[in-house]
Amino acid sequence: MACATVVGRQPDERIARRGEGGQDGPRAPRNVAQAVKRAQLGDRQALAFLYACYADDIYGYVRSIVHDHHEAEDVTQQVFAKLIGVIGSYKEREVPFFAWILRVARNAAIDHIRKRRLVPVEEVRAVAATATEQRVSRRVDDLKDALATLPHAQREVLVLRHFAGLSPSEIATRTGRSEGSIHGLHHRGRRALSAELISRDAAPATRRLPCRA
Repeated sequence: MACATVVGRQPDERIARRGEGGQDGPRAPRNVAQAVKRAQLGDRQALAFLYACYADDIYGYVRSIVHDHHEAEDVTQQVFAKLIGVIGSYKEREVPFFAWILRVARNAAIDHIRKRRLVPVEEVRAVAATATEQRVSRRVDDLKDALATLPHAQREVLVLRHFAGLSPSEIATRTGRSEGSIHGLHHRGRRALSAELISRDAAPATRRLPCRA
C-alpha cells in the first residue's frame, strides 16, 4: 500500500479538487477503500496511510474555516487522532470516504472555534479581581474571628508583633511586661491561633503570620 508522502504545507494552500460523480478523485489511490476497512479493524498502519493521502486536503479545508495556519495544523492532527474512534461509523455505500472525513473535519473545526471564543479580557480581569477580593475578605474575617477567641494578652502581643510590626522588646516596653513574658505569650498565641484557624478550615491564613519571635 503506497501513497504520496505528506510535505510541508503553506498557509495559502487550498483543498485539492476531487473527481466528479461523488467519487474520490484521481489523486486518491484505488486501495483507499481497503485501507478504510483495515482502519475500521484497528490497523494503525492503514490510518497512517489515510493520513498521508488526505492530511493536506483536510488541512486546507480546516484552514478555510479557522483562518489560521497553526490552528488549522492542530485541528488537522485532532481529526486524524480521533479517526480511530469514529471511522467505524463510516459506511461506504452512503457517502464517499473523502466527503465523510470532510464532515468530521468540519465538526472538529467548528468545535475548535467555539472553544477559542474567549470572554473579553477586561471582564476576565474584573471577575478575577472580584474573586480575589472575596477570598481576601473571607481570610480577614476568619483571622479576626480566630483572634477574638484568644485571651486578651495573647491577642494583644500577636497584633502588636505581626500587624503593628513591633519587636518583642518594644512590645514589652509598651505593655509593661518582661521580654521573656512577651516571647511566651507570642508562642502560645500563635499555637492557639493556628489551631483555631485549622478548626475553621482556614489554616492557609496562618501564612500571613511570619515565624518571628
